[in-house]
Amino acid sequence: MSDLPPGFRFFPTDEELVVHFLHRKASCLPCHPDIIPNLDRRLFDPWELNGKALQGGNCQWYFFSHAAAPNRISPSGYWMPVGAKETVTSGGRAVGMKTTLVFYAGRVPEGIKTNWLMDEYQLIDGATAPNGKSSSSMKRGSKKRRDLNLVVCRVYEASFFHVEENELSCLDEVFLSLDDLEEISMPK
Repeated sequence: MSDLPPGFRFFPTDEELVVHFLHRKASCLPCHPDIIPNLDRRLFDPWELNGKALQGGNCQWYFFSHAAAPNRISPSGYWMPVGAKETVTSGGRAVGMKTTLVFYAGRVPEGIKTNWLMDEYQLIDGATAPNGKSSSSMKRGSKKRRDLNLVVCRVYEASFFHVEENELSCLDEVFLSLDDLEEISMPK
């Protein structure tokens, strides 16, 4: 899926994701290399991203999507924000916001917390772009207007060494997805 030469790994910083990828994509500017795909995250659970999203270093998946409702529902669960939003800066200026979300298997609000995390990066309305122009000064009809609904996402599974007792491992999630879980019996 990657157009990167052998030996190169995609492992961008928060600033690089916002400035070099999200800002350019949202402003309809070319991205070189154009390797991060567009996905509708509502159609995929985190364990289904392999082969669909760009796989980066350390089992992380990257994709562009459009901002969703606060509970960000997917086929088998939902994403919920945790903690406060963080400001992403470049050259001492705020250029974006980072929200960290946790995936819960099941229906809102009774889902079971998993060890899947997503960092969602969005542009700040009115922030100065890396080229010195503010998004509010761009004309509405212009192709240079930034799409502030566009986000770039980094999805990854938290380390198994830091999993809380009430979180599910990847194997637990597979078992939960089985329809006939009650009919499975362990050998004696």
